[in-house]
Amino acid sequence: MKRYIVLYLAPLSVAERFAQATPEEAAKGMRLWADWSDRIGSGLLDPGKPLGNARRITPNGTSETDSGVIGMSILRAESMDEALDMVGDHHHLHWAEQCEIVVLEEQPIPELQQ
Repeated sequence: MKRYIVLYLAPLSVAERFAQATPEEAAKGMRLWADWSDRIGSGLLDPGKPLGNARRITPNGTSETDSGVIGMSILRAESMDEALDMVGDHHHLHWAEQCEIVVLEEQPIPELQQ
């Protein structure tokens, strides 16, 4: 099985709107998240948490940045296609038209494998 990092992207305006959610909206979001998690089952290695307060580091220093990444999860799947199927119906995609999900496959480092 391979590991896949899932990044949830949304414009700052969308993230700010959901940070101001009513208790009812927040409860609905948690239900949708729990339903998705239940469907994925043991393929969900780490549900992750919301992300923010991004900083960019360059050879010239650091600065604040709007990375667009608002959350992450870690999946376990046999293939990229299986990982994509796991997130294809994720409720994050229904928040706003600008929302995206990026799936990255962890690559092995042969020199570090035993």
